[in-house]
Amino acid sequence: MLRKIVLFLKLDNKRKLIFLEAFYFLGWARIRKAGKFSTLAFSLGEHMRVTNENVPENIDEVYELKRISEVLKVVSKYTIWQSVCFEQAVAAMKMLERRKIESTVYFGTARDEKGNFVAHAWLRSGPFIITGGEVKDQFTIVSMYAKFIK
Repeated sequence: MLRKIVLFLKLDNKRKLIFLEAFYFLGWARIRKAGKFSTLAFSLGEHMRVTNENVPENIDEVYELKRISEVLKVVSKYTIWQSVCFEQAVAAMKMLERRKIESTVYFGTARDEKGNFVAHAWLRSGPFIITGGEVKDQFTIVSMYAKFIK
C-alpha cells in the first residue's frame, strides 16, 4: 500500500486531481446508495430516456471518456468501501456531468448460476461504455436515466 501512495505522490497535479475526483464521487455514490433511491434518482437525470449514441465530434471528449473509465477502474480497487458497478456508474456520470458530457446510466437484472437475483449498473456516453460493460449483455435493462447537458 505504501508503494501505491508513493506512486500517487509522484503523479503530476492534473492526474492527482482526477484520481481525487474519482475517489470523492465513488464515496458520494456509496453514501447516496445507502439512502432512498428516489432521492438519488432525481440527480441521475430523465427516467427511461437515453442520450444520443453518436461518436463525439470533439476528439478531446473521446479522450476524456477513456481517461475517466480507466481512472475509475483503478481508484475503485483502493477505496475502503465497496465500489462496484453501481458506485462506478454513478461516479462516472457525475464526473462527465462536470465536464458537460452527456451520459446514460442503465440498471439491469438477471439470475446467477444458482438462480439468485442479481443486479448490475453501467454507464454509456455516446457509443462508448464507460463502466460496467464487461457483463452488461447478461442483464435485462429494467431502468435507465439520461443526463442531458443543456
